[in-house]
Parts: sequence; structure tokens; C-alpha cells
Amino acid sequence: MSKHFSDLGIQTELIQSLAELQISVPTDIQQKAIPILLNQKEDVVAIAQTGTGKTAAFGLPLLQLIDVDNTNVQTVILAPTRELGQQIYSNLQDFSKHNPSISMVAAFGGQPVKPQIEQLTQPTHLVVATPGRLVDLIERNAIDLTQLRYLVLDEADEMLSALKTDVDQIIKALPKTRRTLLFTATLSGAIKQLVQNYMSKKVVQIEARTETKGHQGIDHQFVVVEPIEKLEVLMHFLNSREGERGIIFCKTKAAVNKLAKNLAIHKFSSGALHGSLSQGIRDRIMGQFREGHISILVATDLAARGIDVKDISYVVNYHLPDTYEAYVHRSGRTARAGAKGLSLTVLQEEEVIDIDDFEDELGITFTEIQKADAQSLEDNNTLLWAKKIFKTKPNREVSEDLKAKVKTIFHHLTKEELVDKILSNYLMQNSKNIPTTADSKAKKKK
Repeated sequence: MSKHFSDLGIQTELIQSLAELQISVPTDIQQKAIPILLNQKEDVVAIAQTGTGKTAAFGLPLLQLIDVDNTNVQTVILAPTRELGQQIYSNLQDFSKHNPSISMVAAFGGQPVKPQIEQLTQPTHLVVATPGRLVDLIERNAIDLTQLRYLVLDEADEMLSALKTDVDQIIKALPKTRRTLLFTATLSGAIKQLVQNYMSKKVVQIEARTETKGHQGIDHQFVVVEPIEKLEVLMHFLNSREGERGIIFCKTKAAVNKLAKNLAIHKFSSGALHGSLSQGIRDRIMGQFREGHISILVATDLAARGIDVKDISYVVNYHLPDTYEAYVHRSGRTARAGAKGLSLTVLQEEEVIDIDDFEDELGITFTEIQKADAQSLEDNNTLLWAKKIFKTKPNREVSEDLKAKVKTIFHHLTKEELVDKILSNYLMQNSKNIPTTADSKAKKKK
């Protein structure tokens, strides 16, 4: 197997850009895909997990195959989300730093369409787009795809589940002489149907070498909880991983908003990400997450596509995903670039039966961990209360006279004595007013 990009046929200018990005050794999917894309004419189906270097696997050969003297759009790369599309576009710009004659346009929803249309009036070789925006451009006659040579469907499994109508419309508008390159984490029934309907009869299939179908380097765990204690168990886990960066996945936008609100109330450094947010808000949240200003992202499956942050140490499946493909993509957000990571799934008793199916289908092994006991959860709630007080901003509307009187009451106490009294008061009030998990279980039985 080749050890250098030059052995794969990549030109000097691209290798120079890779060197500046400190990329010198091709990954398995790059070693397998690049020579085929450069030297063969068939359509390609590539099966590779997230974080294996797929963008360079198709991006480098496609950049090299562009005819810069031809001003038509020659390559379209489709991504299911704006975030993933922006990541691909950014990577291609980095790769082509020493190929200034190549012209690229990014066309995503959530951004004004007029500037994108204006860009497309200029010579354009390559377009990175989300399906919805590309359909819009086609319907406006703002993009000419009659000379298209290459179509890339990245994260195709997700695209076909959520965006199938748009993808069908796009493919029907493309010349049949194009070459289609499909990159997917799993070879689902929908993918097989697409291959049969829209790709040539002679398709080259390649697969990245992995120990299992699931992502390497990930510790897959699950914990069984009662519905009423689910949030408490999650917050206990998050406190145990303080200082680390992670993503929590929920099934719906409403669930994301609700959980993010609860975490904010308890002063966790977190943000919400889902498709109904404006592009500006999504960009701001992602920027805060990447730069470390927030450490926890609560997201839906689709919105989290394209999050390529190397130091995500854990993901939490707050809800078990509906598909095996979704679990692969969720867990693949951690353990990137050779690192280790944790994928924790929070289950209710009736969901445990599904774990065997996930293990069989994905070739992975889950380890059951015990949830924190009642005392640990109670102690954790006390710590959350203390953090909430610590992060509370002073009330500037309180009169100086009242503050002086309160200070007089406490003035003879040491700091340790004051903490002891406040803590004792909190624990006493908490035991009176807040039902314990055991109390809740007893009520349910009655």
C-alpha cells in the first residue's frame, strides 16, 4: 500500500498545500479512492466512517482533474448540511492554495441567494452545495450544469433519508455522461436503491479498512435510567467530565431546546444546534464551541453533520437514534484523528432490548455501566446549586440599606461558618420540598 500522496498520483502543487497543513500520510480511504478517481472512469461507491479523511479522498483528485481552461461548472459536491458543506469548501480552498486558477463557489441555504447567483455569473469550476439551495439555483436558471463531469454525494446515507426529493430532482437535471461518486458511512437499502437507479451498471465499490463497522477508538457504553431521573443522571455525568468537550444528541428540535434550557438553568456551558435556527445563530454557536467558549453542544442528528472538532471527548445519546446509520454518525463525532472517545447512550428499561440489534448490525460491543446512586445524585444536585450561586450576578436593585442590614446579621461569621449554614439550610429545604427518586417511584407504584 502506498505511503505518500505522490505515489497515488497527486500533483506537486496539491502536495505542497498538504505539507503546509501538516498532512503527509494518506489514510486508508485516500489510498484506495484517489488512484481510482484519477485513473478510472467508473462510478464509485465508497464506504467510510466519519473522520477517515473522506474530503481529501475525493477532493484532491477532483481538484487535479479540473480543466482550468474550461469555464463551465465541472464538479458539484453535495452535502446534507450547511456546516458539512462549509467544512468541505474550506478544506478544498486549503488544498488548492497553490492552484489559484481553480474557481469555487459555496452555495448553501440560510444565506442570501443573490451573492451566490452573482458569483456563478463568473467562471466557476467547482460548486459545493446543499441540495435545497442547488434546487433553488437550478429553478432560477442561475447555474448551468449541462457540462458537469463529476457529482459527489457526501454523507449520502443522511442525504437520502432527509433530502431525497431534492436529490432526485438534482440528479434528473444532470447530464447522464457525468461520473457519480458516492461516499457513505453505511450501505443502507436507500443507498443501494440510489446506486441502482442513478449510477452506471459498472460501479467500483471501495471500503475503508476498519476493525469494525463502528468507529475505532470509541468506548460504547449505555446506562439504564428511570424517566424521572434521566436529566439528573445526565448532569451527574456532565459534572464528572467538567473541562471536556462533548455533544449531546436528541431526536427532535423541541427536545434539543428543552434540554439546552435545562442545562443553561443549571449553569452548564452549553449551546443548542438544530435546523430551525438561522444560519447566523448556527455559525455563532459553532464558533463558540470550536473556540472553547462553550463546552457542550446539544444537537439534532442532521444539524451536527460537519462538526469536525478533534478534541470532542464524548458524545451522549440522550435519545437512542432511529437508525444504525445515525448512531455511526453520532459516535463518529468523537475519537477523531486517532484519539479515544466515549459514546454513552441513556436508555429506559424497555429500550435495552435494542442494544443487541445495534451490536449485531454495527459489529460493536456496548458495556453497561451503573447509574449513579441516589446519594451521588443528591450530592451532585448540591454542587450544581453551589455553582448556580457562584455564577449568579449581583442584583444591583437591592438597596444599600438592606444590604447593610443583611451584612450585620452575618458579620460575625467566618467564611467557613457561613458556607456551613447556607449548605445546611439548602439541604433542609431541599429534603422538604423536592421529592426524591425513591419517592417518585413509590408514587408511581400506588
